[in-house]
Amino acid sequence: MKDFLFVFRNDRQGMPQGSPEELQAITQKWMDWVGGIAAQNKLVDRGNRLVANGKVVRPNNVVTDGPYTEIKELIGGYTLIKAESLDEATELAKGCPVLSFGGNVEVREINPL
Repeated sequence: MKDFLFVFRNDRQGMPQGSPEELQAITQKWMDWVGGIAAQNKLVDRGNRLVANGKVVRPNNVVTDGPYTEIKELIGGYTLIKAESLDEATELAKGCPVLSFGGNVEVREINPL
């Protein structure tokens, strides 16, 4: 099995809004999806959500604030899974709840050193 990274991206305007109950229902969909991957023994690390702000280190150790919330697409979080192939990992990503509100999942194989 190989390790893969799911990177969750979403349009800032597409972020779910709603009552606490509606947001809890969305959270439950995420938990169910991740739980389904875990039930197949393919979950390496459930990952976490990421806060919107941080720092960017550029060449010559120039540090700037960022990423900026003015950008259209935000990286919202990540998950690590294992699968036999990129195609299998992609199939697992197709069930991700971020897709239901306009987001996307980048699927990348992790290349061990």
